[in-house]
Amino acid sequence: MSWNQAPGRLSLRDGSALDCRTIAPMIAHLRGTLLAKRPNQAIVETHGVGYDVAISVPTFTEMPAAGAEVALHVHTHVREDALSLYGFFRLAEKQLFEKLLTVSGIGPKLAITILSGMPADEMVGAIRGGDLVRLTRIPGIGKKTAERMVLELRDKLPTPAGASETSARLASPVEEDVISALVNLGYQRAAADKALLAARGGKSPQSFDVLFREALGSLSK
Repeated sequence: MSWNQAPGRLSLRDGSALDCRTIAPMIAHLRGTLLAKRPNQAIVETHGVGYDVAISVPTFTEMPAAGAEVALHVHTHVREDALSLYGFFRLAEKQLFEKLLTVSGIGPKLAITILSGMPADEMVGAIRGGDLVRLTRIPGIGKKTAERMVLELRDKLPTPAGASETSARLASPVEEDVISALVNLGYQRAAADKALLAARGGKSPQSFDVLFREALGSLSK
């Protein structure tokens, strides 16, 4: 088959055409025999057809050995000149992948790279916590991309399972500014939350300078 120039249209040899926007949602899940796997690719055979699926490193590590049956959640990405499949062992990883695609400047290849650089639950925590230091450690992610991820996804992602209740109690704008400042210095969100809680104690509301100094002192011990 060959591709024509009209977006979303696929020309077949007999002259007929298929609308790729109709095809796109059709491949949402694959179950079959795993013929081969690499850290970024898997070949899954279903009913005699081998599907070439791009995968992340976390999915690669959870997949069985070649020859075993495997099931993948699939995102089908359609362009004028290509139809690509992206597979995920866990549904949560696919959902995060699709959230990443909504961020300006992030395409499917970069999204897979991002998911390979950090476990999905940790990434959700880093984005929700505005942890730019951790996000920029992922290959291919610069400061501007990390900032867009936080800005565009922070309020669209679920709270990670097992997250402490500390963050929910740090609700005032001053306290959130202190947390943000500590995270930007390289401290983990959870550690910053704990330090601020200790700095605040049972005291009445304090200024940014006082809270920041005491929280930083707690982290430096």
